Amino acid sequence: MVKAFPGVLALDGASLEIKSGEIHGLVGENGAGKSTIIKVLAGVYQADSGSIEVFGEPLKPITPATVHRAGIRFIHQELHLVPHFSVTESVFMGQEISSPAGLSKGQMRRRAESVLKDKLGRSISGRKLVRDLTTAERKLIQIARALIDDEVRIVVFDEPTAPLASGEVVALMSAIERLKNSGITIVYISHYLDEITDICERVTVFRQGQSVAVFDTVTKATGSDLVTAMIGREIASVYPDSNRNPHGTGLNVKSLGDGKSFQNVSFEVGRGEIFGIAGLIGSGREELVDALYGVNKIRYGTIEKDSKPIKISSPAIAVANGIVLVPRDRRQDGLVLPMNILENISLSVLKQISSYGFLNRKRERQVAEQQTAKIDIRPSNPKTVTRFLSGGNQQKVVLARWLANDANIFILDEPTVGVDVGARVEIYQLIADLAANGASIIVSSSDPAELIGLCDRVATMTRGVLSGVRITETLTVDRLVALTTGATQEPANVT
Repeated sequence: MVKAFPGVLALDGASLEIKSGEIHGLVGENGAGKSTIIKVLAGVYQADSGSIEVFGEPLKPITPATVHRAGIRFIHQELHLVPHFSVTESVFMGQEISSPAGLSKGQMRRRAESVLKDKLGRSISGRKLVRDLTTAERKLIQIARALIDDEVRIVVFDEPTAPLASGEVVALMSAIERLKNSGITIVYISHYLDEITDICERVTVFRQGQSVAVFDTVTKATGSDLVTAMIGREIASVYPDSNRNPHGTGLNVKSLGDGKSFQNVSFEVGRGEIFGIAGLIGSGREELVDALYGVNKIRYGTIEKDSKPIKISSPAIAVANGIVLVPRDRRQDGLVLPMNILENISLSVLKQISSYGFLNRKRERQVAEQQTAKIDIRPSNPKTVTRFLSGGNQQKVVLARWLANDANIFILDEPTVGVDVGARVEIYQLIADLAANGASIIVSSSDPAELIGLCDRVATMTRGVLSGVRITETLTVDRLVALTTGATQEPANVT
């Protein structure tokens, strides 16, 4: 299969062969071509060359309608459910059962409940509203919608656990196993290699638009082999060495609160320190991060930078004080996707590269090329449109923008969500380099292993309260999870 975009060869002769009835993994770095080949399979993109066969039959033409008729269904990372719809309405949306008397609501409800229970192993009332479901239950509703017409033969799962908490992943894995046992073929795409080795029977590895390896037997022992195949080299360690020596105080937060989501939060971040914030959804972690950047209003408390009080009432004021945010949703909040790399990077330095209201194009290109080379954004052509970049390289563009701005306090909210292991290693090293150069780093993450591996200290948030700050040398993943869930009680500060 071959597919090219302007300036990018997304698929370069890639092949993907799935055996009937198996769970087949598809892995690769961001930009390896995984999403592109799935969109070609879905009929969203038209390949420049290549063909698709479904159970030995050529698929022509390749359109969303013909793909659907062939029994192929897609479960995307985004849930795309209407909160005020019922479970029944969500499952049957676009596939309603009707009679001359109108919609057969009772029949649809019973059918929806039956599919959820018999095929996915979960009893959920068809009358329940989507807004009252857990994230895992919403994912099951998404799957039930794909199964409801009984014509499904292949289900493609694209990063299905991304929105799920760790405890919810088990329910999804159980549902996928039930689908396999019923004879449905599964294609499973994930950046989480432990999921790949746990659930998949075979796995194909993509790299730079090509299929470079197929592992016929996937076990825990092949995890390092997958990584090597994905990035074309061995990785000694995911996380960089932590030989840092924080000094002074870069940021000092005192008794901060927004009057709703968090209260009386206090902590310090040293110059050259990587400081983590852990917490479940609803803990106040996300709202605290937004408040530090001026997105959410601070009702009380103070913030000091370099021992001087500052009042952050807007992102513009935060940036003016050298405080910048890499947001958790980079596509929605961090980038202007139709713009190219050059234009996105230069957004933070327009004053510096302009004279009398006119942009100095030469200077703009110099800044973009300097940052692109510095943090290895690929492709290196600064005229590449940002929406065509992989997730890891999009994240690098956001970082490059703030590096060009000479910021010295970086707030990184979920910095590696949707980023493959190779790009993750590079981003971690960039963060460590920033700290080594004296920047104060705050990392807010739902991944306990990431916080322990990357940070010097970690604060835990529970129910809007900062419940403790601990040196990561004293933490394990299990202990950090217990602290964020309230399963264990310990002294408030062990620094």
